[in-house]
Amino acid sequence: MTFSELIDRVGSKGPFQLLHVVLLGLPVFGIANHNLLQIFTASTPEHHCRPPPNASAGPWVLPMGLNGKPETCLRFVYPSNASLPNDTQGATEPCLDGWAYVSTRDSIVTEWDLVCNSNKLKEMAQSIFMAGILVGGILLGDLSDRFGRKPILSCSYFLLAASGSGAAFSPTLASYMVFRFLCGFSISGISLSTVILSVEWMSTQLRAVTSTSLGYFYTIGQFILPGLAYAIPQWRWLQLTVSIPFFAFFAASWWVPESLRWMILSGKSPKALKILRWVATFNGRKEEGEKLSLEEIKLNMQKEITLAKVKYSRAVLFRIPILRRMTLCLSLAWFATGFAYYSLAMGVEEFGVNLYILQLIFGGVDIPAKLITFLSISYLGRHTTQAITLLLAGGSILALIFVPLDLRTLRTVLAVFGKGCLSSSFSCLFLYTSELFPTVIRQTGMGVSNMWTRVGSMMAPLVKITGEVKPFIPNVIFGTAAIVGGSAALFLPETRNRPLPETIEDLESWFLPEKESKQEVEAEKASQMIPLKPCGPGLSPS
Repeated sequence: MTFSELIDRVGSKGPFQLLHVVLLGLPVFGIANHNLLQIFTASTPEHHCRPPPNASAGPWVLPMGLNGKPETCLRFVYPSNASLPNDTQGATEPCLDGWAYVSTRDSIVTEWDLVCNSNKLKEMAQSIFMAGILVGGILLGDLSDRFGRKPILSCSYFLLAASGSGAAFSPTLASYMVFRFLCGFSISGISLSTVILSVEWMSTQLRAVTSTSLGYFYTIGQFILPGLAYAIPQWRWLQLTVSIPFFAFFAASWWVPESLRWMILSGKSPKALKILRWVATFNGRKEEGEKLSLEEIKLNMQKEITLAKVKYSRAVLFRIPILRRMTLCLSLAWFATGFAYYSLAMGVEEFGVNLYILQLIFGGVDIPAKLITFLSISYLGRHTTQAITLLLAGGSILALIFVPLDLRTLRTVLAVFGKGCLSSSFSCLFLYTSELFPTVIRQTGMGVSNMWTRVGSMMAPLVKITGEVKPFIPNVIFGTAAIVGGSAALFLPETRNRPLPETIEDLESWFLPEKESKQEVEAEKASQMIPLKPCGPGLSPS
C-alpha cells in the first residue's frame, strides 16, 4: 500500500479536504494584501517645494522642468519681498523647507518625505520586506523539516499579526522597515507550510485543483486590497486592518492537522494513525479508519521510514545529478517569476492610470489566467505550462520598450497580459516544485527553490532605479530574465498523473524508462544485423 492509497482509504476527496483547503486558503487573502500593500501605503502623490517661512503672500511661483511641468525637487531663490513673473529664470535651490503634497490620502512617502533624493528609500523599504521573505525561506524550511509543518505555520501566523500591527505604530522609517522585514519573514513560513500541507492531504487527481484554488484565494485578496485602500486613506490604519485578522488565523490553525507524511517518516506513527482515523470519521469512512493498524502503516511505509532516518543537507541538492539539474532549473524559473512579477505588480503608478482601477484590473486578470493554467497543467502538463508562461511574460515586458509613454492603453494591456502570465507561472511553480522533490527533502528543496523568487523580488525595486540612467534598461533586464527562466523550465521532467516521489530513488526511476527505451532500441538494431562469415579465396559472401 502506497501513501496515496493510504489517503484514499480514509477519503481523499471528502469534506475534510474541503475544510482543509478553506482553513489554509483564508489566510492567503491576507498574504496578497501584505505582498502588495506598499502600492498604497507608499504611493507618491504630486508634490512641490514648500515656500520659505518668510516668503511674501501671494501665488507661489515654481521653476518649470523640461517636460513643461513644475519642478518637484527645486524652488527659486529670491528674497521674501520679491515677486517674480512666471517666465522668470532665476537661481534655484533644493526644497529646504520640505514638500507640499496634493493628495487626499497619506502614506509613508508623505509622512517621512521619501521623495527627490530620498525616493530610493521607498524602494529600499520594499526590498527589505522581500529580504525578510528570503531569510524566512532559508531558515524556516529546515525548521519545518525538524519540528513539523504545523508549528511553523501557527508561529508564522502569530508573527505576521504582531509585526504587521507593530509596523502600523512605527515612529520612524527605520522601525517600520524592521517590522516589515519580520512580516516578510513570517509570510515565507506561511507560504511554504501552506503548499506542503495542502498537497500532501490530497489525491493525485486533486493536486492541480487544490493548487489553483489557493491561487484564487490570492486573486480575491488582490481585489480586496484596493477596496480597503480606497475606504481607508490613512496608511497606518490600512496596515493595521490587514494585520489584525492573522490573530484569528493563528487561533484557527489548531484545527489544521500536521502533515501525515512528516509524522510517519519522523517516527510519530501513533499520532498519524489517530489523525487518519479522525479524517476517516470526518469523511464518513469510520469503518475503514478502524481497520487501519499501527503495524500495517509501519509495514507498508517501512522503506520510507528507514530512508527518513538519513538526514539530507542542502548539499545533496547539488551533489546528485538529477537533483542538481532540477534545483538549478527550478531556481532560474523561480527567480525569473518573482523578479518580473514584482517589476509589474509594484509599478502600477508608472502607467498613468487610476491606481485603484488598475490594481483591480491586475487582480482581475488572474481569474482567467489561473483557469487557463489549471486546464493547461491538467492536459498539457506542468513542464509545458511553466515554459510557455515565462516566455510569453518575457516577450510582453520586452515589448514595452518599443511602446511610447503616451500610448497608455497599449502599455497597460501589455503589462496586464505579462502580469497574468507571471501569475500563472507562480501557480504552476508551487505545484510543480512540490511534485518534483522527494518527500525526504521536499521542504528543503521548496525552501531553496522558493528562495530565488525572493532574491528576484528583492532585486526588482533596486533594478528599477537603473531607469534613471536610461528608461528602457529595467524592462530589458526583466524581460530577458523571464525568457531565460522559461527556457530553463524546458529541461525539467513532467509530473502529470504521477504519484509524489517518496525517496530520491523514486525520482531517479522516472528517468530509467527513457534510458531503458534507448537501450532497447539499440539492442533491437544490433539483433537485426546479420554477421558476415569470412570467405575463402575466390568465393563471394553469397
